[in-house]
Amino acid sequence: MRIGTRGLMATLITLASPLTPLMASQAQAKPRPLEAEITRTTYGIPHITARNWKGIGYGVGYAYAQDNLCMLAEDFITMAGQRALHFGTKEKTSFGFDPVDNLASDVFFKSQFDIEALRKAHQQTSATTRDLVRGYVAGYNRLLRDLGPQGVPASCRGKAWVKPISEDDMLRLMEKNALRAGALVLAQGIAYAAPPAVAKPEKVADLSMPDMAEAGLGSNGWAFGAETTANGKGLIVGNPHFPWAGTSRFYQLHITIPGVVDVMGATLAGSPIPTIGFNKDIAWSHTVSAAKHATVFELTLDPTDPTRYMVDGKSEAMQTRTVSIETADGTLTRTVYVSRFGPLLIIPNAGLNWTNERAFAVRDANAGNNRLIDAWLQINQARSVEDIRNAVTSTLGIPWVNTIATDRQGHALLADVTVVPNVSGDKIRACATARSAPLAQRLIVLDGSKSACDWDKVAGTPAPGLMPAQDQAVIIRRDYVANSNDSYWLTNPKAPYRVLSPILGSAETARSLRTRSGLIEIDRRLSGTDGLAGQKVDQDTAKAMAFANKTLAGELTLDSLISLCVDQADLADACAVLKAWDRRYDNDSKGAYLFHAFWEQAERIQGKWAKPFDLNDPVHTPADLITTGPVADQLRAALKAATERLKSENIALDAPWGQVQFVTRGQENIPIHGAHGNLGVLNVQVSDKGPRGLVPRSGTSYIQVVSFTDQGPVADAILSYSQSTDPDSPHYADQTLAYAAKRWNRLPFTPAEINAARIGPTLKLRE
Repeated sequence: MRIGTRGLMATLITLASPLTPLMASQAQAKPRPLEAEITRTTYGIPHITARNWKGIGYGVGYAYAQDNLCMLAEDFITMAGQRALHFGTKEKTSFGFDPVDNLASDVFFKSQFDIEALRKAHQQTSATTRDLVRGYVAGYNRLLRDLGPQGVPASCRGKAWVKPISEDDMLRLMEKNALRAGALVLAQGIAYAAPPAVAKPEKVADLSMPDMAEAGLGSNGWAFGAETTANGKGLIVGNPHFPWAGTSRFYQLHITIPGVVDVMGATLAGSPIPTIGFNKDIAWSHTVSAAKHATVFELTLDPTDPTRYMVDGKSEAMQTRTVSIETADGTLTRTVYVSRFGPLLIIPNAGLNWTNERAFAVRDANAGNNRLIDAWLQINQARSVEDIRNAVTSTLGIPWVNTIATDRQGHALLADVTVVPNVSGDKIRACATARSAPLAQRLIVLDGSKSACDWDKVAGTPAPGLMPAQDQAVIIRRDYVANSNDSYWLTNPKAPYRVLSPILGSAETARSLRTRSGLIEIDRRLSGTDGLAGQKVDQDTAKAMAFANKTLAGELTLDSLISLCVDQADLADACAVLKAWDRRYDNDSKGAYLFHAFWEQAERIQGKWAKPFDLNDPVHTPADLITTGPVADQLRAALKAATERLKSENIALDAPWGQVQFVTRGQENIPIHGAHGNLGVLNVQVSDKGPRGLVPRSGTSYIQVVSFTDQGPVADAILSYSQSTDPDSPHYADQTLAYAAKRWNRLPFTPAEINAARIGPTLKLRE
């Protein structure tokens, strides 16, 4: 049959019609190019601008790797369980806590991180989160290509572990961030848990319960509302106390998608957006919550088999996960045991042993918490503290930190809403074992022989067994809220919060000296008795409060201590030094180290306070040092021991604090003010003894003071350890020097401010 021209065209159109939408969709599905611009300002702070969230991730991944490539590359290898291969089985690493040997690290990550489960969970996150992750991977890999093998920083140049990453690496990193205050702290105890008949390394006997206060995770957070600020708008002081080394370090950045997001602040390694910071309407910070995010279950074992345990009278077999660990000498296999409650755990020094009668398992509420970035995305775009409250409570994704925030309208928020096991006080008491009370300050131990002792499930939580937000603490006020790692209870002494489950922290008990110090200083500011001008809080007074370096321990005890030593010949020199001390931990404070050494012993003296804790005056009690009898003898002995310690260390009794506590950058010793929080010092520095003094391990990191005017935010900040971990970077020590001098940086936020503070040309990335 013959078809005319018009018929042929009609036939072709008809045939093409079903394909036209497909061709159009294919055109639409063509990947957008990855684009980002990075402008650096004073101290190397990157301001990343992009058209979309994938571009933001792209720019952040690139900028972060520019400053910290070797550190981040090593962390990716750690989480992949390949430390023993690249660094040897006998060496150790640190997750920001106690050192963990490489073999135990590999066993933990390979056995506890199920990549298939992480991939599946990631697909349930928002499209924005997935775009940020893809962009971050692309940005990191782009930097590697741009550097080439010879451009990699000297400290990791030529190392096989410096290589491109995939989304799997990012998923492991996010899971590690979620577990920082739970299972990660117990990694070595999980890796080495084995039945009684299985030989264990000798070092297992030394495993002890980590002390979170010493592990380097803490913080102060104060949010002031309209009633207490000089201009009637919100103001925040955020001072997280985090490790100086490793991927728990903070990193400053500013991200902008015009018309979508404009937020500046700081974040941890691998996070593609600020997790502490501000936009034009709100400012927020975080403090490590006193809540416990994991519980330990005591298992009653089947008498016939130590790898079986009893639940409600029935025997259950433990599951096993056998992992292969590559080393330079070949492949090792290790088996990890898992109960219905989680992996088995041993901590001999805490009495958590695996015997023929009992064993212990740990369950972390943050395992599989894929909601972190989505929670912070909502905070990044918040316009009020109510928006932040909704972000925290609706996602239930903030893993282990309180959220402290303020807004332009003058509201102050504390939300102690985190990923917590849903365990009531009644359940904790009903399910207690013989090990529960001795470990109660650090762990919740429940009876695993009863299914009723498992976490309670309620409808509406994103994962079974989580405590719903309405059972946790949220406080919004117009004067102030404050937290220094004690529980929600004394957020504001004018209105102590109702008592909640003990898993959220203690209530109606004595607070730490640091908590009390913060509340005392706020009261002095608002009463005008702190020696600063006025009776309200503004930018300058907030900065002065943050770096005052006062010690409440010294304030409470020094006069009494001097009365005990003034007539003692063997303590005369020490007494004279303490009498002249300015009672601060500034770099030029003489006598500060002597009191530091004294208090390390004196704080452990039982019964030293004449005035005990008083529920009606929790800020100012306990107090009044006893200066008679055995207590007086112990105090004198502590001072004498401190004197002898300084002499043995060849440190003068009146040595300036900055000559004792310092960090070395290149050939320069940089003095570091601030001191341990146990001294009641707000500007915390937890230090280790070095060959010539004290070396900061954790403490004040990214500290920000943010207020608001009608024109927008006003922000001053310092990153104590600087942006880069690369010794060859110009930003390896520049902010550390600024911190030593208490020289704040006014953060550039608007385009004009950024342009005025820029260093070098804008980097334009596209692929």
